[in-house]
Amino acid sequence: MATSSSKTNNRSISLPSRSHPAIQNIEEELNKLKTWEFSASPTAEAVYNGVVGLGEVYKCMGDVLNLPLTLQALSECQNKRWVDEILDKSVRFLDICGTTRDLVSQFKENIKDVQSLLRRRKGDLSISSYTSFRKKMKKDAKNLVSALKKLDHEEVVDVMEVDQLVSVVIRVLREVTTIGISVFQMVLVFLSAPISRPISKWSLVSRLINKGYQDNVNEIESVDVALSSLSKCGPNEMEKIQFVQSKLETVEAHFECIENGLDNIFRCLIRTRSTLLNVVSCQ
Repeated sequence: MATSSSKTNNRSISLPSRSHPAIQNIEEELNKLKTWEFSASPTAEAVYNGVVGLGEVYKCMGDVLNLPLTLQALSECQNKRWVDEILDKSVRFLDICGTTRDLVSQFKENIKDVQSLLRRRKGDLSISSYTSFRKKMKKDAKNLVSALKKLDHEEVVDVMEVDQLVSVVIRVLREVTTIGISVFQMVLVFLSAPISRPISKWSLVSRLINKGYQDNVNEIESVDVALSSLSKCGPNEMEKIQFVQSKLETVEAHFECIENGLDNIFRCLIRTRSTLLNVVSCQ
């Protein structure tokens, strides 16, 4: 996975001895992400790995919540203020997840539109529509990061006089929310990559061919660089156009994987929220 200068809190969650295997699984998946170094300049691969890892965490969380012993313990818990806290955060996090997924999907569609334009290669190879969307995506992503930071700094409800298992579930739910915020911040930092300015001829695109440069570049920025050359590229410059097409195909594949991962998380969030709503209804 990716490396970086910043880490998530690597404190392991402390669960009771002889825990149910489902609880042990969520502990293991959480600790994998908690010791993972999140990149300040993430690549598509790092984003995908983070999204997949978070999806596994939510899958395990669903397994824990739906255990008969968990459902019984939660239904018998008298003080459910903590459920209201988690439900309130979950609906906002669900909204952020859905909007992020939409941005990824829309970017992928913009890439497809540019690919269609290149295949036709008739007239002006204008990318004004792509550029306009990139500006919107960058703005929306930054707004979502601000919303995540606000969510991350909210106070939590004190939990007292609860069953040991309920205490563990509450702690894990909060840990999952915290790590989810970190993963989505990385995704949104990736989406809000700086918009490249117009370049001279093929100079910067030549840098993209260099292996060392490719290893460290944000794929969205690399698309910007490649596409900005089209304004200076004639319809008959096949080698350059083919290079851009290859770049777009690769990035489209990356975004397809990321979108699928986000869609999986979105569905897991809905299921988790549904389970907690059922807990409240048993009060």
